[in-house]
Amino acid sequence: MTSHSNFYFYMKCFFCQYKSEPNFKDIDNLEKFLSPRKKITHREKSGVCAKHQRRLTKEVKHARFLALIPYVSYQGAK
Repeated sequence: MTSHSNFYFYMKCFFCQYKSEPNFKDIDNLEKFLSPRKKITHREKSGVCAKHQRRLTKEVKHARFLALIPYVSYQGAK
């Protein structure tokens, strides 16, 4: 039997698959890699390669600085 961690290893990187790069202006794609609380998801969960994960982190932080996406979200929290 394979463990769940092996499943994420075989996923293809989203950005490699579509031959694109993370960009702070493309909010829709950036939000795919954020949790409901607007935290950046880790590589194992998002399936992004190391190169694009580093770039994605920088672009998300830049978009937060420009107020394109919020730093945190408490919607739905009790």
